[in-house]
Amino acid sequence: MEHPVRTLNRLLAILCAGYVTFVGAAHAQGPDGDARELLETLREAPVEEAARLTGEILERWSHSGSAALDYLLSRGRDALDAEDYGAAIEHLTALTDHAPDFAEGWNARGTAFFLTERFGLAAADLERALALNPHHFGALSGLGVIYERIDQPKAALQAFEEALKIHPHMEDVRAAVERLRAQTQGVAL
Repeated sequence: MEHPVRTLNRLLAILCAGYVTFVGAAHAQGPDGDARELLETLREAPVEEAARLTGEILERWSHSGSAALDYLLSRGRDALDAEDYGAAIEHLTALTDHAPDFAEGWNARGTAFFLTERFGLAAADLERALALNPHHFGALSGLGVIYERIDQPKAALQAFEEALKIHPHMEDVRAAVERLRAQTQGVAL
C-alpha cells in the first residue's frame, strides 16, 4: 500500500494541475464556461478519452469572458509555477476582487493558499469556487486533500467521493477514497 504522504503529494499535483490549459479547446460560454455536456460525456467516457475531456473542461472554466481578468489568472498561475506564492496570491486576490463570480479565480487562489499551508483560507476559497461551480472536481479534490491534511478523514472522504461522481477517472482520488473508507469504517477481519 502506498504511503499516505505520497498519495497526498499526488493529489496536490492534481489540484495544481487543475489549471493546465489545452490548446484548441472550445470557447467559453458564460462566466465559468459551459462545460455541462463535456461533464456528462466525461462521466461515461473511456479512460483514454478522459484526459482530453478534462483538458477541454478546464480550458472552458479558465475563461472569465474578460481579457484583463484572464491575464490576472494567467499571472497568478505563472507565479504558482514559479513557486512565488506571495505574487500568486496578490494576482489571484486582484482577480477575485474584480471577478467575485469567477469560480476559477477562487480555485486558483485556494491552491495558492494551500501551498502556503493556510488551510482555512484555502478551504474557504475552494468552497466559494464550489458555490459558483458545483461541478468543479478540482476544487472538490482540493478540499479532500485539505481535510485529510488537517485530520478530518470523514470530510475528506465525502469530498473525494463527490469529486469521483463528477470525474470518475481520477485514480489518485479513487485510491484516497479506498484508503479513507478503510480508515473511517475500519477493516473487517
